Amino acid sequence: MTTTPLPRSEANRALEAVACYLRCPVCAGSVQVADGRVSCERGHSFDIARQGYVSLTAGRGGPGTGDSAEMVMARERFLAGGHYAPLADAIAVLAAQRYGSNDQGNDRDGSAPGIVVDLAGGTGYYLAYVLDALPGRLGACLDLSAPALRRAARAHARAAAIGADVWQQLPLADGAAAVVMSVFGPRNASEILRVLAPGGALIVATPNADHLRELRAPLGMIGIDERKTERLADTYRDYVEAEISAVRYQLSLDQDDVTAVVAMGPSARHINPGDLAARISTLTSPLTVTVDFEVRHLGKPPG
Repeated sequence: MTTTPLPRSEANRALEAVACYLRCPVCAGSVQVADGRVSCERGHSFDIARQGYVSLTAGRGGPGTGDSAEMVMARERFLAGGHYAPLADAIAVLAAQRYGSNDQGNDRDGSAPGIVVDLAGGTGYYLAYVLDALPGRLGACLDLSAPALRRAARAHARAAAIGADVWQQLPLADGAAAVVMSVFGPRNASEILRVLAPGGALIVATPNADHLRELRAPLGMIGIDERKTERLADTYRDYVEAEISAVRYQLSLDQDDVTAVVAMGPSARHINPGDLAARISTLTSPLTVTVDFEVRHLGKPPG
């Protein structure tokens, strides 16, 4: 997987390459990349940040908020340790099984051209794994967090970083995506359906009941929704369910790792940093922690 940050010129080239799949967030018109901005024929223009990402947002925001710089830094530290690499591998394997190791931007039968879209993709960590598994595809990481997008713009030579609210209409053309990924992120089922190409695939990763169970009670972390499976089934009732797989293993974490895994997630918004540090200091180090994910591979329904 790509681990070395890419220069800004590479980030700009990725943005130029995916421009034909993007749409203006104001008028839904096609866009082009030139002179340091993304613009449409009606004159709506969006500056490309010096780090290589562009924010394509318009109108009122949805219920989500972008991760803070502190949360993004914690995520980068934790993921750099390889702790969730088995999950990233599992997602990449699913994508490769769907499109084949010799993917050249089309499905084996030519039915699903398009890019790989990672919704609320953060730093682009999981997207980079999938793009390595699909050498013929371009990718786009969509997220609201500017600190995350700065890193996503350099996550992979074929990945563009796009500021977008996934609860709103996505700045993507109809049928733009061969693969859409939602890894612990919000799930806008109707918009995903719109941007998926015929024959396209949706890969959804969610935590199961035992995920980080050794940490949740002693640290006061947010619990796992007991009705998650039921809610997912309802959310994606229009999709074709192809495969559900479990990713479950044990991690040995020191106190710095524990701090990072809490600080990078939603629990960070609800636990005072001082209280968290005090609670973590009481834990045995290293601590054995359960990782428990469910990965769903869903298909776009015919018609």
